[in-house]
Amino acid sequence: MADKNIYTVLVADDEDELREAVCTMIPWEALGFHLVGSASNGLDALELVERLEPDLLLTDIRMPFISGIELARQVREIRPAMHIAFLSGYDDFEYAKQAIQYNIISYMLKPLTMDGLATELKVIHERIDTRYAGLRRADSRNADRAGFVIPLVLQRYENAPDDLEERLRRAACDCGLLRGMDDRSSLVVLAASLAGDADDRGGFAQLVEQSANKYLRHFVFNSNGRIIAVLLGNHSDFEEYLHILADEICQLTERALGRTASVGISREYAGFAELHDAYKQAMDALRTAAEEESGVRFSSDTRKNGSLCERALEIINQHYMDEDLSLASLSAMLDVSPNHLSACIKKSEGETFINILVRRRMETAQELLLTTDLQIQEIARRCGYIDQHYFSYCFKKYSGTSPVAMRRARSEGRT
Repeated sequence: MADKNIYTVLVADDEDELREAVCTMIPWEALGFHLVGSASNGLDALELVERLEPDLLLTDIRMPFISGIELARQVREIRPAMHIAFLSGYDDFEYAKQAIQYNIISYMLKPLTMDGLATELKVIHERIDTRYAGLRRADSRNADRAGFVIPLVLQRYENAPDDLEERLRRAACDCGLLRGMDDRSSLVVLAASLAGDADDRGGFAQLVEQSANKYLRHFVFNSNGRIIAVLLGNHSDFEEYLHILADEICQLTERALGRTASVGISREYAGFAELHDAYKQAMDALRTAAEEESGVRFSSDTRKNGSLCERALEIINQHYMDEDLSLASLSAMLDVSPNHLSACIKKSEGETFINILVRRRMETAQELLLTTDLQIQEIARRCGYIDQHYFSYCFKKYSGTSPVAMRRARSEGRT
């Protein structure tokens, strides 16, 4: 037992009998925990969290005054590194989804035996051990990365030696940013900011870090209230993941923090010596990102001729007969994210991409039905529909009549 890390724990549950059983019947010390207190409602639990600063909060979801979900939210504001485990009698997916956003370490359903709870507490202890051990291992290397990356991003090199990039890549290998001298990863800088007060920036930095960790190698730091991420990858990595990452940051910020985020992203650069230029581009994009419906602006967006929506409508007019035309394929042609393009179209045109595409196809179909003798199957194909039945369904929904009925009316001279 001397070798086991001891973590403090607070229990919160409004069922007196259950709370008492958990507090007295669980062998806390043997499991690596020290029980420091208990509470019968959310308000008392929050007060004890502030006062006792436990490592783990084991809480019910349904409690008087403050629910477990609201308790978790407020705990995250005052003790962001604390671990939270839910013990709940409500097998409700909505609760589980809310729990996820607060980085819950465990979600247990009642009824749960004391043996079952003890088993889960062993798992929780191992997870805390693993998390802390990982942070301790990363601390030294992270400090090395910070000392290497941050000056490159924020300051320009003056009178740089000819072999500067080679030196920088060697230093990047030493601190683990590159996998070796043959790693020719490119670099992109992402800058993100929160609208309004700065009280959620700690959680926002963690959100950016965790989101980036899913997609690309990265180094994230805070600079004057803005979160800066240096992202590493090859061109295909950036093509596939950059738009997703930017959209996810904005969407998760709104859902998890209830705040609005803006994201600016630089173009792709080949060398570490160019990080300052990439940073300036990202910051320029960030300054105009709030104007976008999606909250995201890529620096390349500002270099394109004409408005994004105008170019999108032009492509729809040119390619509406392509059965594979979709918001995703259109956004790929324009080098923007589907979410960004959708927001721009709705803001400019007042309707969705799919409505615009269907209208263009149906207008063409009507014209062909009324002015040609093409078979309906051929008209469907020319309008982007392989399945004639699906085409007929869409046509009737749009026109109020079937293709056959419209053509019959033409032949009878009623159109």
